[in-house]
Amino acid sequence: MSTSVLFDAPGPRTRVRNGILTFVSIVVVAAVLYGIWSGFDAKGQWEGKIWEPFLQAETWTSYILPGLLGTLEAAAVAALLALAFGAIFGLARLSDHAWIRVPAGVVVEVFRAIPLLLLIFFIFYLAPAVAGPGDYTFMAVVVGLMLYNGSVLAEVVRAGVNAMPHGQSEAAYAVGMRKNQVMRLVLLPQAVTAMMPAIVSQLVVLLKDTALGYIIAYVDLLNYGFKILPARFFGSLIPAAIVVGVIYVALNMALSYLAHWLERRSRRSRKSPTGPIAPPSAIGTGPGGGPGREAVATME
Repeated sequence: MSTSVLFDAPGPRTRVRNGILTFVSIVVVAAVLYGIWSGFDAKGQWEGKIWEPFLQAETWTSYILPGLLGTLEAAAVAALLALAFGAIFGLARLSDHAWIRVPAGVVVEVFRAIPLLLLIFFIFYLAPAVAGPGDYTFMAVVVGLMLYNGSVLAEVVRAGVNAMPHGQSEAAYAVGMRKNQVMRLVLLPQAVTAMMPAIVSQLVVLLKDTALGYIIAYVDLLNYGFKILPARFFGSLIPAAIVVGVIYVALNMALSYLAHWLERRSRRSRKSPTGPIAPPSAIGTGPGGGPGREAVATME
């Protein structure tokens, strides 16, 4: 039997108690779900006529899919910019030069401290005063997401690089590498794998935060689902909320699965460039007591 070093294996009484607690928890959750279902049913939210619009192709082609496309466009552009922002400012915070490190730290801390919704509002209302009249909803959402999430990712990059063993960089400096070579060739390739869970979590947050564009009337999935669809089909607010929520869950799960797949692939693709080292007993001696041909071939 395998034993755990973290906690003692539960005994018979503990297993019975855990089973009872599990059963009670399932009953409580089922009761809550039944209460929600009954409340919606009393309001007529499960009637077939309310759900009929989602069985029509026009609802998906004219409302759901355009809104989903708007959400994906904003999320994709903001994610790319946030990753670049985080990499640049994260590495800048590791600089040996104070004139680079200090301003980068100020930028990161300021944009991490500002609420994202306030940042989107500020950009949305400032842009017309600077660039003239126009539609700045997309730009406000993307730039706000980039600044906030990029600042968080900058801290992830800084923490990930600092978490690498100091022996890695010391060995690289010992063979004559410059700091940019150490960072690019030694530390970052290893740190990216370690940072992947935190990066994925922040990208999922970014994808969900695109819904804040609803406040400034950006045409995303939430805008179509909560504003346009209920106005077009009376009484379909709850079904629209459920459908939109399921789509958001599917998007986030797909993003998480893709990131985990990339992480597993990157771990498998890292192979040692050197072959196995032969044991001393397998090394023969050549003329004069030096290593034989087999040993030379093994070391090469």
